[in-house]
Amino acid sequence: MHIKLATVLGLAAMLSSCASKPQDIEAAYVSPMLYESLSCDRLREEATAVSARAIAASGVQQKKADNDAVAVGVGLVLFWPALFFAKGDGASAAEVARLKGEMKAIEGASIKNNCGIRFEDPTAKPAAKKA
Repeated sequence: MHIKLATVLGLAAMLSSCASKPQDIEAAYVSPMLYESLSCDRLREEATAVSARAIAASGVQQKKADNDAVAVGVGLVLFWPALFFAKGDGASAAEVARLKGEMKAIEGASIKNNCGIRFEDPTAKPAAKKA
């Protein structure tokens, strides 16, 4: 009985150490005051730069999540020491969270300055089509 419990707890610990998918990472708080004094043109430049960095960071994080999923799958099915190759979240997850926060702050400053800048949410589900 104790062996089963230890096995279940060990597997739960290993699975929880898997890297998060980018869409599951919450935005870190970034104050919109950093951007409120910028002109709409400068906000657009910042939005473009932050968006490009967010896409790159999300790609890195997704690759980590995919690699961890493979390591856990192999570990659970074939070779349990492979579970130690699941690295979990790290600097790339923090970068994704920070960039998501910057995008929210830029949107907040854009709303305040009536610039009309909106980031598209890649994790949003498409609206249902009406018949």
